Amino acid sequence: MIRSLEWFGVITAIFYSMLVASNTGNEVLGFTLLFVSAIAIGLWAFFCKHYGILMLQFFYGAAGVVGVLRWI
Repeated sequence: MIRSLEWFGVITAIFYSMLVASNTGNEVLGFTLLFVSAIAIGLWAFFCKHYGILMLQFFYGAAGVVGVLRWI
């Protein structure tokens, strides 16, 4: 389960990056994926006691929220 959180977070982050970089009008979906990715990787980091990565995910989660609000 913990390993699944890590890889789910990585895959959603890859899709987020590609959607936002493609500039195809899918920014809201991309930033939503960023937020989902931050939650998944944040949970993984918490369970594995990677507190630096956990702190970084708070920033990424906030960036996802700001991105969605900006594009709505």
